[in-house]
Amino acid sequence: MHYQAAPGRYQSIPYQRCGQSGLLLPRISLGLWHNWGDVDRFETGRAVIRRAFDLGVTHFDLANNYGPPPGSAETNFGRLFHEDLAVYRDELIISTKAGYHMWPGPYGEWGSRKSVLASLDQSLKRMGLEYVDIFYSHRPDPGTPLEETMGALDHAVRQGKALYAGISNYNPAQTRQAAAILRALGTPCLIHQQSYSMFRRELEEGLSAAIEEAGMGCIVFSPLAQGQLTDRYLQENEIPADSRAARGQFLKLEQVQANLPKVRSLHALAQKRGQTLAQMALAWTLRLPVVTSTLIGASSVRQLEDNVKALDRLDFSAAELEQIETILKSK
Repeated sequence: MHYQAAPGRYQSIPYQRCGQSGLLLPRISLGLWHNWGDVDRFETGRAVIRRAFDLGVTHFDLANNYGPPPGSAETNFGRLFHEDLAVYRDELIISTKAGYHMWPGPYGEWGSRKSVLASLDQSLKRMGLEYVDIFYSHRPDPGTPLEETMGALDHAVRQGKALYAGISNYNPAQTRQAAAILRALGTPCLIHQQSYSMFRRELEEGLSAAIEEAGMGCIVFSPLAQGQLTDRYLQENEIPADSRAARGQFLKLEQVQANLPKVRSLHALAQKRGQTLAQMALAWTLRLPVVTSTLIGASSVRQLEDNVKALDRLDFSAAELEQIETILKSK
């Protein structure tokens, strides 16, 4: 059945300016790190992306190595884009990244000009796009001068293969340096992407200040701590067989068990607020002024809809924030 986007798709979801740029991003964006590889069901992913766009989620975040296998998320997204979304291209923000291992040999990863620009060309070919809206350096390269990596991002923008440049997983000093280099080249750094959740808070350790000083926006990933900040693991000794913890993929069983008392206390607070734990955890990441958007990954339409409902209650009282800190600092 031919897809037509919902006429009212811009009537409910809030958008926020990305740093000092002219670009607005939805407060919740959809990441395709998980659930969109060749091992996943294409039609499920199609349903999630269609529903996301109908809800006003205009930003879809990828990377060259997303899958599995690496590259398959971009290939599958490209298929869906051309079948469903091509007519809406100017309403979409599509991002991808280069930096993690992608092909054999010395040029298949990291931040050399050759690697970064070759990766972008491969990504555009897989997705069948003329350009991406945001192109990131996915991680800093200790063996390549930062001027070379940032110069490659600048070149991609000047070629018209990317509209904006971004960085991901850069520490405060690297962020300041990267932003200064790009500013001098005439291609300001738009955005920084960083892991951030109640259980992982590097963003608050000087990074948010560096981002703000540079006039950049920030988008956070893994805001639910790989599923820990949901109701998925609330029952002790009942780890779902299909969960990341059970597979040991990006999340260890011992992590889940160690954090379970905190998760239960946070769940109780979320219920008092009239939210699920996941909704409260997402809203919590958006409380920082520097955070433009938070990235979710959804394996079903229902999960997507539940997460987007976090936007219905973004306010926190001082007492609630203090209670969250007390829970997180408890032994």
